[in-house]
Amino acid sequence: MSCLASCCFAMSCGLCSSVASGISKTSARLAYCGLFGLSLIVSWVLREVATPLLKKCSWINTSDTYTKEWYQTQAVLRVSLGNFLFFAILALIMIRVKYQNDRRDSWHHGGWIAKMIIWLLLVVLMFFLPNEVVTVYGQFRSYWKEKMICSSNCLFSAEDPLDYAVPFPDLICTFSCVYVIPSRDQPVQTLLAGIISKFGAGLFLLVQVLLLLDFVHTWNDSWVAKDEQKWYIALLVVSIVCYIAAFAFSGILFIWFNPSGNDCGLNVFFIVMTMVLAFGIALIALHPSVNGSLLPAAVISVYCAYVCYTGLSSEPRGYACNGLHRSKASSITTLILGMLTTVLSVLYSAFRAGSSTTLLSPPSSPKSGGSKPLLEGQDEEEGKEKKKETEEARPVSYSYSFFHLIFALASMYSAMLLSGWTSSSDSSDLVDVGWTSVWVRICTEWVTFALYIWTLLAPVLLPDREFF
Repeated sequence: MSCLASCCFAMSCGLCSSVASGISKTSARLAYCGLFGLSLIVSWVLREVATPLLKKCSWINTSDTYTKEWYQTQAVLRVSLGNFLFFAILALIMIRVKYQNDRRDSWHHGGWIAKMIIWLLLVVLMFFLPNEVVTVYGQFRSYWKEKMICSSNCLFSAEDPLDYAVPFPDLICTFSCVYVIPSRDQPVQTLLAGIISKFGAGLFLLVQVLLLLDFVHTWNDSWVAKDEQKWYIALLVVSIVCYIAAFAFSGILFIWFNPSGNDCGLNVFFIVMTMVLAFGIALIALHPSVNGSLLPAAVISVYCAYVCYTGLSSEPRGYACNGLHRSKASSITTLILGMLTTVLSVLYSAFRAGSSTTLLSPPSSPKSGGSKPLLEGQDEEEGKEKKKETEEARPVSYSYSFFHLIFALASMYSAMLLSGWTSSSDSSDLVDVGWTSVWVRICTEWVTFALYIWTLLAPVLLPDREFF
């Protein structure tokens, strides 16, 4: 058995070594995305199977009142904390890396065997930390609430109380109240969630919205810059299709989340508000004073309709107005598809953040908008001599520090998804379900609309300032 284990370990090490050695500069970002995706898989697996193991850890199982949901959240947050520390350390190390001849550039693109070992050690070490550390990071924290128990004792002045009629004028009552402070062995009365991971997850959602706005404006500008009729027609067609899809999807939401026979005013408000805002940004974009375009407004409308759907679908499965969760148990297919969508969304956001050409490129990068080429006005012979120096001092194409920071924030965001934003609910077996998830999604939709409206109105309201 030991020989077999040694062979398996050697094969695993050989596989990791071959994978790490095959990672080049062009595939480094994909490798980081793969490592982040692996952390999500580990979090999900431990969320489902680690409860019996955590119960055996005396430094984690400090109370008999902890529920299965509490252990699931512990497993997710501990993996997330290790992943966050890994990318946060890299973000700090990569601060002010501007040129490829910087030694830290090779650290960013290479050393993958060491990185995998460090990542694994950080994740494992998180499971040896006391609960107080995880509490600060994002787990529930309990505080003990005093209870007041009152009792009454009523006596009659007469020997036979039946001799008196209502309202018993001679009834004498005494009241007494005592305070009871529960011990730490009793169930938690009130929960106060940690805010660090929630704050980081909120920042990630904000960055995600900014990246979307950057994407739609870049898309629109690239087609307008071609200045050809076919591209203008393409802009119009795509815009119309997106708006039809947004309003048609909103109509489907009425069917799914406003079933007949139920008072679903809140769901109706969310859906109607989405449609009103989608129509409103189109009017603002087409106003002559704004000089906007319909394509960004149409894409934002489709995205917000989808966010509204994810918010409404996160409502508890027992909620009468949630037509998608009428059955008591969610199907395995729905669970897998929902988790896959979450993983792809997080990976795309992190990868897009590291490759943005306008928001994240350092000032020395060619992608940051510099107009001068690296070699200009050089003779051919001088160019050959300078080429080597230029290659050694070539600027990096994106901010390494910000790239790793996005992954660190995405680690917090994924932990909030898998733990239901660390709020107690009756749907601990489902991913991203609960009223906290609903409001986070809906607020994200509203913030997206608000930021897009600001990008349209800011040049009009502040004409003396330059906006990029």
